[in-house]
Amino acid sequence: MTIHDARVSDDGNTLTLGQGGGARRFHAIWLRDNAWDAETRAPANGQRLIALSDIPRDTRIGAVEMAGATLHVTFEPEGKTVAYDTDWLMRNAYDRDHPAGRGWVGNGIETWDSSLSDRVPEGDLGAVTSDPGALEDWLDGIARFGFAKLRGGPVEDGALFKVVDLFGFVRKTNYGSHFEVRTEVNPTNLAYTGLGLQAHTDNPYRDPVPTIQVLYCLESTASGGENMVVDGFRVAERLRAENPDWFDLLSTHCARFEYAGSDGVVLRSRRPMIELAPDGELIAVRFNNRSAAAITDVPFERMADYYAAYRRMAEIIDDPEMEVTFRLEPGESFVVDNTRVLHARKGYSGSGKRWLQGCYADKDGLHSTLAALREQPARAS
Repeated sequence: MTIHDARVSDDGNTLTLGQGGGARRFHAIWLRDNAWDAETRAPANGQRLIALSDIPRDTRIGAVEMAGATLHVTFEPEGKTVAYDTDWLMRNAYDRDHPAGRGWVGNGIETWDSSLSDRVPEGDLGAVTSDPGALEDWLDGIARFGFAKLRGGPVEDGALFKVVDLFGFVRKTNYGSHFEVRTEVNPTNLAYTGLGLQAHTDNPYRDPVPTIQVLYCLESTASGGENMVVDGFRVAERLRAENPDWFDLLSTHCARFEYAGSDGVVLRSRRPMIELAPDGELIAVRFNNRSAAAITDVPFERMADYYAAYRRMAEIIDDPEMEVTFRLEPGESFVVDNTRVLHARKGYSGSGKRWLQGCYADKDGLHSTLAALREQPARAS
């Protein structure tokens, strides 16, 4: 990326870098705070070694000098000169158009509906274990679509931990390190009727929720019981398009979720069903009818509209046009972003058994592994 010129404002408070695609401005205090010299940041890990209070309040730019792709900036009153990689500066430029409105999604995220059915992201355990490129592609699928299948695993108790080992660590909860999902289809026993489950996010009563869930199939002899996923972000986008006021109601007011099913455990959370960052980015969806507590944080005048919005969100989730369905066979699993993608199980018919094991992990580990793989020189070239 070629920088054509570097100009400092008369008061030294801003720097303007010009390139073919336009100019980008930077404040002196931002540049000084983001210096990469060894006195400001630890060379080994990039951690800051100084606090903002160590930088003079009246910091300004005294001089700049270009040397190829390196920009040397001298700050006053420190008299300190710092070298910057101009590519890094342009990649991190903030003088640009910022997303407007409420409910936008970040870079690298692709929302979807049933049309994704013929290109479900998946990988092979043997390949992703031995080939960093295959692992990167598989993790990128989870980051992009919010879920991915994994085939070719062993059929053995605890095999799901091999899946988590690919990107992070198991998150232990009051259910333990993992939980069993066993179904025996037997119409005479109502405890095992094999009824379908509505699409939901898991454990919305936790704060924070488990951000990753793994479900691993060990036995599957029953007819039916297919797994189904729905993109909660696409659901939110559709609700916003249909009725912006309903979208605002579900993203502005908190719902409440609760679980108190065992001794010594009372889990409660208070979060909106559609969660936005302060700048409007869509960052999470929580939806689980079974765990919903009394909603008490909506003004009386808006409660009827809130329930209309809640009902419509559920209808969109249940729309077959929104779902992707697949079947897990023994040795297959899928990983789902529990802050975005709702999952469910179709009903069973006939006879047979279904045994899955599930566990939770955290998304930061997955994103960390993916970022590290992307930064490997061999992959970058």
